[in-house]
Amino acid sequence: MTTLPRPTTTLTADDARRISLRAQGLLGAPDRRAGVRGVLRHLGAVQLDTISVLARSHELVPYARLGAVGRKTVEAAYWTGAHAFEYWSHAACILPIEEWPHFAFRRRAYRDRPHWNHELPEGAYDQVIKQLRAEGPLTSTELGGAKKTSDWWDWSGTKVAVERALMYGEVVCVERRGWKRVYDLAERAVPDALLHDELDDTECLRRLVRLAGESLGVGTRADIADYHRLKGEQVAAVIADSGLVPVEVEGWGKPAWADPEALATPPRGRHRTTLLSPFDSLIWERARTERIFGFTHRLEAYVPKPKRVHGYFAMPVLAGGRLVGRVDPAREGRTLVARQVTLDGPKVVPAVAEALIEAATWVDCTDVRVERVDAPGLREPLTRELARALA
Repeated sequence: MTTLPRPTTTLTADDARRISLRAQGLLGAPDRRAGVRGVLRHLGAVQLDTISVLARSHELVPYARLGAVGRKTVEAAYWTGAHAFEYWSHAACILPIEEWPHFAFRRRAYRDRPHWNHELPEGAYDQVIKQLRAEGPLTSTELGGAKKTSDWWDWSGTKVAVERALMYGEVVCVERRGWKRVYDLAERAVPDALLHDELDDTECLRRLVRLAGESLGVGTRADIADYHRLKGEQVAAVIADSGLVPVEVEGWGKPAWADPEALATPPRGRHRTTLLSPFDSLIWERARTERIFGFTHRLEAYVPKPKRVHGYFAMPVLAGGRLVGRVDPAREGRTLVARQVTLDGPKVVPAVAEALIEAATWVDCTDVRVERVDAPGLREPLTRELARALA
């Protein structure tokens, strides 16, 4: 068993919060020259999800850091010029193409997997590879159909085969078209210098642990494991050699690790005021969000409507480096509708109004309508602040 060094640095809870915000690109001047690709490389992973209210989550993540960057610009930045690929990380994520070699451990694990949810029909795998080689890139529909029936998981043999090839690394998702994956052969989509599985599991894990620590700034072992959905024992085996340093964070009650570069300079700069996707990597791990921000958040899109507390797609509001409320948004024509708003008090009304106005402008809305505020006495001040800003 590896003997881990004792922490020599103690951080306050506020230090850890600010370090985390800077590491996530939400404190300090945004790097607009690097743009969306810079955000992707800085975060290491941008989660995908089917839900689209204001926009899809992978669009909301760079928006939160860069402001009103065009949505077409976001998509082009991800998918043109072999800059990114989609694979299983924290969930289904867009990943920087240079990290392809470091997911070899996961591709090997999938190849060695004995049991699958879907049976692979004989000959289907070879047929998909043959068709992609001749005609690709293609969606599963273009390959012959994604489903046998309308049931979500009733996949066709073609869909089973191409998804298996994706997990094995023989096929790559090179873009999303109308939310459908577009598949191509890895030999065409991944640059030759990166197209290999030469790194052993230890080297892959060491790199991903280091990347997670850099993207988080500071985190517990569980935080670091969760970032790319590694197992606790995988992190434990490599963390001492990852380049991260042990620290103690007041009030956390658990050992923590930090990016040494994050400790080298104090985290200072302007805080972003913005709506956050529930799938944003700043807050995607609930226990960490509660520990750092004292903020409990749960995605309620899959909760029956009568049981929802904050709304279908409640988006936390970040302002002044803290999570100060929630907005459950919708769109009606060119009006952004705040169906339900939760505020931490009257002092945060201007910040929430600012976040709503910027989001409305981004999605080409010219008006904002507030339907419900959990604290009824704050509805009028919020509406007045919005009217003043829109005048």
